[in-house]
Amino acid sequence: MKWNPQDYAKNSDAQLKWAKELKQSLNLQGDESVLDVGCGDGKITAEFATTLPKGRVVGIDSSPDMIAYATRTYGAHVYANLSFACVDARSLDFEQEFHLCFSNEALHWVDDHQAFLGGASRSLRRGGRLVIACGGQGTAADILQVFSELICCEPWKHYFDGFHNPYFFYGDQDYSLWLEKAGFNIERLELIPKDMTHVGKEGLAGWIRTTWMPFTQSVPESKRGDFITHFVETYLQRIPLDQDGLVHVRMVKLEVSALKS
Repeated sequence: MKWNPQDYAKNSDAQLKWAKELKQSLNLQGDESVLDVGCGDGKITAEFATTLPKGRVVGIDSSPDMIAYATRTYGAHVYANLSFACVDARSLDFEQEFHLCFSNEALHWVDDHQAFLGGASRSLRRGGRLVIACGGQGTAADILQVFSELICCEPWKHYFDGFHNPYFFYGDQDYSLWLEKAGFNIERLELIPKDMTHVGKEGLAGWIRTTWMPFTQSVPESKRGDFITHFVETYLQRIPLDQDGLVHVRMVKLEVSALKS
């Protein structure tokens, strides 16, 4: 997939809002070391750096384009305590370096969460905290239903021969077992319904374009705009704009807080 960091930064307000809510619950003292897994464009990672003037913050992402953008925008030339690196979440190679391993709206792209959790455990100091929020079991069901219909109909279906849904939305029962196996004591593990909103058709189209690339990038660029328009029109026929012109999307977040034993 080809990420567009600038476009993503303009169309990720919901992800940013949820990350700030998660971050506010952490009660940081200002001198912690933090690993942000799946840091994307670096906005939240940079907020950690501001919050931790005596600490250290490392943002990692598997997308070279995202890391290049984050480094240009928020790197060490702006924040002395902040650095970015292109690293796969399944291959964390840090050794007891961090007080906090944080990940927001990223891990549903990762197919092997047990590999991630093992690496996160190794990365944390004893007593360090793991905090995760990502798409959970049942999330975006209405979105996925519309996509499943569009990719089976004309004029789109021949672009999706052999297509496989690349998202991994896990439940709390699986995660409980995996956390314990990786050496974590669970503080909180929940599947939480969330209402995601976007401003009008344009807001929904921007979110689809920038975060559902496995679907949209299967269509040639010359036809991609039509595909997204078809999606938006179909979705809004079923779940219309509210009286304030907002689009609502039913999401489910898997939220985790656990301590390394």
